[in-house]
Amino acid sequence: MRVGIDIRVLGSSYKSGVEEYTENLLAHMLPENPDIQFKLFYAGKPELLKEYSWIGLENVEIVRSRFSNRLIFLSSLLFNYPKLDDLVGGVESFFSPHFLIAPLNSYCRRVMTFHDLSYLRFKEFFSLRRDLWHRFQIHSFGKKNLPDKIIAVSESTRNDLIEKYGIEPWRIEKIYSGIPESVKRPVQGDLEEFRKRHGLPKEFILFLGKLEPRKNIPALIKAFDHLKDTSGLSDLHLVIVGAKGWLFKDIFREAETASHKNKIIFKDYIKDEDKKSYYSLASAFVYTSFFEGFGFPPLEAMACGTPVIVSNNSSLPEVVGDAGILVDPYNAVDISNGIRAVIEDMNLRKSLVERGYQRVQMFDWKNCADLTLGAILDRKV
Repeated sequence: MRVGIDIRVLGSSYKSGVEEYTENLLAHMLPENPDIQFKLFYAGKPELLKEYSWIGLENVEIVRSRFSNRLIFLSSLLFNYPKLDDLVGGVESFFSPHFLIAPLNSYCRRVMTFHDLSYLRFKEFFSLRRDLWHRFQIHSFGKKNLPDKIIAVSESTRNDLIEKYGIEPWRIEKIYSGIPESVKRPVQGDLEEFRKRHGLPKEFILFLGKLEPRKNIPALIKAFDHLKDTSGLSDLHLVIVGAKGWLFKDIFREAETASHKNKIIFKDYIKDEDKKSYYSLASAFVYTSFFEGFGFPPLEAMACGTPVIVSNNSSLPEVVGDAGILVDPYNAVDISNGIRAVIEDMNLRKSLVERGYQRVQMFDWKNCADLTLGAILDRKV
C-alpha cells in the first residue's frame, strides 16, 4: 500500500498548531506502519525541513518538488495541475494535514484535515493577503476536489463544516489530536533553576501563543489591569509568550497604556522544550481566544499541572471540559474574575489541577494516528 502525504506545512520557520499537529501525527504514524510505503510531498526550502527521526525510515520517501510552493499553488488553482499523486510516483491514497489545494487523479482517495474555519467567521482577523489566499482555497474546495473523508479536529470544527459548507455528516470524522508524552511537569529543582535563568517572577499568569488579533490579548491585558486594581495580588505578573503575528502592534500599544505595564513581561517565540517549564511555573494559564479549532496550549498547561482559564466559545469548552474555568472573551471583568478565582481559591485550584491531569488522558497521539490512518485507508481501526 502506498500513501502520499502533503508535508508542505512543515516548510516554515515558525511552528503553529498545524505544524505541531503534522509533526506529532507523522511521528506516531510512520514508524508504526512499516508495511505501508509513505511518500511525503515537500516543496519548501530544504533547510526549513527539520531532521525528523522518521525521515530515515525505509518506508518513508521525501519527494521534493523542483517547483516553488507559489507556482504549485497558482497552477493548482488555475489548471487543477499538477496532480500531486503523480508527482510522488503514484499512490492509492493522499492525505493533506491542512486545508491546501492538492490536485489529484480521480482514482486516488483524498483525505484532508480541517483545523478550524476562523477565516469564515472572523475575516477581520486576517491580512488582505491571507484573506485572498483563503478565498482561493474556498473556491477550489467548493467547486471540485471534495475529499472522500474529512478529518475535523473537534466537534466544533465538524459542525462548522456541516453548517458553512453543507457537507454530508458521514463524510466528516472527528479525531482529537494528542499531547506529547514529553509535555509534563519538570522536577521542582529544575523549575527553580529555569526561573532564575530566564528571569521569570515568582508569581505570574501566562499566555502562550502567536501574537495576533484572534488570540484576544488586549482583553487579557485589560483583565490583568482590573485584577491588579481590585485585588491584593501586588506581586502578580502577566507573562506573554509568542512570536509576533498579524497586527501584533495593537497588543504592545495596549500593554504600553496599561496601568500596571511594569508587571507585564513579553517573551518572544521560545523553544519547544522550554514550554513545559513556562506552563509549570505559571500560577494560571489564560487562553481567551475569540475562536479556536482545537487549542493545544490549554491541554499542555493542564498536563503540567497548571489550572487554565479559557473562552466559552468554539472548541475550547469541548476540549477543556470541566477541567478549566470558562469566561466571556468579550468581557475583561469576567476574565479577571476567572483568574482571581483560580489564584485565590486553593480548593478550586486543587480540583482543577486534578481534573486537568485526568482530562489530558483523552488526547493521545497514538490513538489519533491510528484513527487517521484508518480514515486514509478507508478501514476501521
